[in-house]
Amino acid sequence: MLNALHDEHRSRIARRPPRSLKQEYQEFLLQRIEEYKNRLSRAELLEIGDEAVRELEESSAGQYLLTEVLLLEHVDRIIARRLRLPAFPRWRSKHRALRAAQREPTHWGLEPDGPLVSCAARLEPGDLALVLGAAALPAALYLAAHDAEVFLLDQDLGAIEAAEGRAVTEQLAGRFQALVIHWGSWLPDVAPSLVVLDPAALAPARARDRSAVIADLKARTRPGGVHIVLPSPAANEVIPLGPEALQAHYGGWLITRRRRTKAGAGFTATKPERQADTAVNVSE
Repeated sequence: MLNALHDEHRSRIARRPPRSLKQEYQEFLLQRIEEYKNRLSRAELLEIGDEAVRELEESSAGQYLLTEVLLLEHVDRIIARRLRLPAFPRWRSKHRALRAAQREPTHWGLEPDGPLVSCAARLEPGDLALVLGAAALPAALYLAAHDAEVFLLDQDLGAIEAAEGRAVTEQLAGRFQALVIHWGSWLPDVAPSLVVLDPAALAPARARDRSAVIADLKARTRPGGVHIVLPSPAANEVIPLGPEALQAHYGGWLITRRRRTKAGAGFTATKPERQADTAVNVSE
């Protein structure tokens, strides 16, 4: 948990236990099989079903009743065979190497010394992170690779669908949910330890809706939790909403900016362990 929450508070936090490698392997198989099925026509699926019936009848020699469950399971086995999906030991070896690479910020094109990296290092398995803005997908997947439960929120359906596809490809879909929302109307009922906010994602929203989103996020964030407000785009791009425009929303939180950075570099805001803590300190 970020910033060492009090023991009594920590004891009340219910986290999902980390998934085993066996569970992740089964999820990998199901995802690849479903992807393959989605590419087939109805006639092609029926052909595989006929093949499954023949194989089951030959192997059973009439010793057991052919049920729909057995048939569906054997269809999946045939597809796995066609796709040459790896057995568990081979998959495990490759998966461990992939996950180790995904836990490096450079794998996602992220700054190796940025605040996201230090926050990810303090996350515990099952901690929850909210990421606002599909453009921050690399940050979301980086956190998922550190065993956080990640929600990515954006108003763009196409961007959300693309994010879901990338999570599947990276074998991180089990820790990742991408949701289409309308800013100011609703947020998932969760209590994040970490929030990553891309100001550009909130730029199209009305000022009162932006204020409502940030106020809701602040209220939901656990004591000691952190909000990372990302930098503005490069100087040659239009900046519809800079990080500094959002800093006024964080009265009573500890504000930290990286030293010797220009305007638009973003900041972090840490929620007090006790709500009565109101001092705001800004590093220079």
